[in-house]
Amino acid sequence: MTRHRLQLQCPCGAVHLVIDAEPMWQGYCHCDDCRTANAAAYIAAASYPAEAVRLTQGELKARNLNGTPRMACAACGTHLFTDAPGMGIRGVNAFLLPEGVFQPQMHIQCQHAILPVRDDLPHYKDWPAAFGGSDETVNW
Repeated sequence: MTRHRLQLQCPCGAVHLVIDAEPMWQGYCHCDDCRTANAAAYIAAASYPAEAVRLTQGELKARNLNGTPRMACAACGTHLFTDAPGMGIRGVNAFLLPEGVFQPQMHIQCQHAILPVRDDLPHYKDWPAAFGGSDETVNW
């Protein structure tokens, strides 16, 4: 059961989302698709059960990169969330979360990293075993 309901909005205010669950995981993704879709070396995401993240206002613009649906605000283009195919997970853009909510636990898909990040978090080659990965880590 969630401690509280999170309410988010894109920077222009046109799209509003609510999240009614605790995050399954929070961290940084270094996969090729996330890097390409966001024009970034890696992205910060908080993943929730897909059904717990709902649109309450506004219009979404869908983009599909290599079979992965990515939703953005139709007005300002801000990336809002990504649906992980077959996993039932919705990865929310962590920069939309209220201050203090994002508590990163790991880096994932580090086999694709172009910018090693040296911090105290685990750096998984793909995914932790709990999410179907090899549980193998990389040392930077």
